[in-house]
Amino acid sequence: MVQLAVPRPRVTATEAWSRAEFERRLRDKERFYHIHHPFHVAMNSTGVAREAVRGWVANRFYYQTAIPIKDAAVMANCRDRNARRLWITRILDHDGADGDEGGIEAWLQLASAVGLSRTEVENEEHVLPGVRFAVDAYVNFARNATFEEAACSSLTELFAPTIHQKRLDNWPEIYPWIEADGYRYFRKRLSEARRDVEHGLTVTLDHFKTRAEQEYALNILQFKLNVLWTMLDAMWMAYIEMKPPFFSCAKAND
Repeated sequence: MVQLAVPRPRVTATEAWSRAEFERRLRDKERFYHIHHPFHVAMNSTGVAREAVRGWVANRFYYQTAIPIKDAAVMANCRDRNARRLWITRILDHDGADGDEGGIEAWLQLASAVGLSRTEVENEEHVLPGVRFAVDAYVNFARNATFEEAACSSLTELFAPTIHQKRLDNWPEIYPWIEADGYRYFRKRLSEARRDVEHGLTVTLDHFKTRAEQEYALNILQFKLNVLWTMLDAMWMAYIEMKPPFFSCAKAND
């Protein structure tokens, strides 16, 4: 079996946290959410250059397209039919279904609204190596984790509605050049994220019972937070510091 990327803590305490205390500690991880990364702080407050916004949209598309792949892997490790019936809505939210084009299509509308072509985004022309590595690590984790571990990793959705609302509130003023049709994804995820949180949180609170298991769950959630933060580290270097990958290497002769 492939070893998981999440370390198991050395726990000396034997008493498990109460359900309420365990949930409080999970929610307390919000302070590590990528909304606090300097890239996001700048993008959602003072504003960043057009190329930085476009770079973020193009790189996040790689993450968006990986989500249903990740969720299919999560379902493949789930033996509970009722849990699968709930989880499959996540795939449909992104891939779409009859009468609903889905989140991936909505993100492509955002890409168009910021001035990117559908072709360049779908061809992953702007995806940074660091972003690709972080996203692929998350998908690989989901493939090899138990259903409950993967469900726990999804709990970054606890903090997502805040960031979606902030974009809806601030971006029209900060970026008047972005077409209004591009904001559909953020509006769509406001309700979907809250629904997903309810299921993922219930699975986590029900499954991780001992103190060691609860500590491990916190490490799993931190792993997912690390993935999101690392993606922005790569984007900060490329679009804020203006140091894209291999910027210091000699260019090969054509």
